[in-house]
Amino acid sequence: MNAYEDLIRRVRAGALGPDPAAAHVSVAFTTSQAVRHEGRGGGYRNEVLSLRLAEAVGSCAVEPGELPATTLDDCVGADIATLLDHPLPPVRTAALDAYLMHATPHTRPGGAARPWPLPAGSSLEKSRARARAVVGLLDLPPGSTVLVVGVVNSLLEALRSRGLRYVPCDLKGGTTEWGEPVRTDTAAELAHCDAVLASGMTLGNGTFETLRAHADRQGKPLVMFAQTGSAVLPHFLGAGVTAVCAEPYPFFWLDGGPGFVYRYGDAR
Repeated sequence: MNAYEDLIRRVRAGALGPDPAAAHVSVAFTTSQAVRHEGRGGGYRNEVLSLRLAEAVGSCAVEPGELPATTLDDCVGADIATLLDHPLPPVRTAALDAYLMHATPHTRPGGAARPWPLPAGSSLEKSRARARAVVGLLDLPPGSTVLVVGVVNSLLEALRSRGLRYVPCDLKGGTTEWGEPVRTDTAAELAHCDAVLASGMTLGNGTFETLRAHADRQGKPLVMFAQTGSAVLPHFLGAGVTAVCAEPYPFFWLDGGPGFVYRYGDAR
């Protein structure tokens, strides 16, 4: 059994919190955005499925238009145990995230998370601030090569500022802000990097376990930046995951005011 499947088994057994069959989703919603930061040459769109369990919100990013029209109706009022068997991976991921956000929140007393403030500012200013929080979790000398899974130009910019080389990888392909080709076969690039920096979206598309297992076998740093599954990924610290920059809903791009991300595995 792999580590992700083992986490699901423990949740089903109630080993990490309340009985998931008695935990019901009260609100299900999607958040869609289109972005073009001032001064940037291109933009992008994304969409996030979010489920509310009591005070907690769990999320999973999806490709815009990917979710069937009935998805929210499937989720609202359903219990977590049922949603963990839903046929759509994003629903299963959002349900797991909501449950763990409720059972093991980032702000719990004695928890391992270190709050990291994001200042108020424009969308680009906040994106860059978040990128610094993420890239600061990589302990690498200049000249090292980082495989970036889930391309965010602000993260690439932050890596460049530290003298780190990178291989951008994303299932959507395309090019970076600097015209660099984006690779689409993550597995083919793993052996050629010194560390991996990966999005929580890998939970929703089923590629996370490949990254985690590779990092665990090779002793290679794996840092996760997570809006998707921000409460899920800290459970893999020490089991292939080196550090996590967790960003629960509401995300930095929804508000120009100050906020927080939560860093795990930060020795500073």
